[in-house]
Amino acid sequence: MDNQSVATLGSGCFWCTEAVFDDLQGVTSIQSGYSGGTVSNPTYEQVCTGTTGHAEVVQVTFDSNIISFEDILRIFFTVHDPTTLNRQGNDIGTQYRSVIFYHDEEQRQTAEKVIGEIGAEKIWDDPIVTELAPFAAFYKAEDYHQEYFANNPNQGYCRVVIAPKVAKFRKRYADRLKN
Repeated sequence: MDNQSVATLGSGCFWCTEAVFDDLQGVTSIQSGYSGGTVSNPTYEQVCTGTTGHAEVVQVTFDSNIISFEDILRIFFTVHDPTTLNRQGNDIGTQYRSVIFYHDEEQRQTAEKVIGEIGAEKIWDDPIVTELAPFAAFYKAEDYHQEYFANNPNQGYCRVVIAPKVAKFRKRYADRLKN
């Protein structure tokens, strides 16, 4: 199991991000949670106030023999808008910031490289504002947040926001999906 790596990523609502990475070949587990703040064991209600410093994140465990951290990041940058500061769609606040919490120096260097390359590709009109920060702690979100899209596909937010994002991801990365 020494080929298992972990990525901790924030790209707005963790329900959306979890739903995308859950389908990806090489991802062995994914959890929604909180990272980057000053409060230990925060609750969803606390994080929603924007006063904890935490971002909604997913912690992606993946087999680096099947998918690389660089590939994880390239997908991460296609499933959210990394040019909006503290916002994704109607979700506004520091808890919805675009952020990569790197676990080691190699991840930091890879993230800087990918950010530079994607910025140079001029995919967006505005500059990338994704925060790059050292990983300190991950706090798993409450159980009802785990596998939210899979468990609540007919919920309004899931139908209007998550389903189109997942459909776009599945079409673009059809060759990288789990069977």
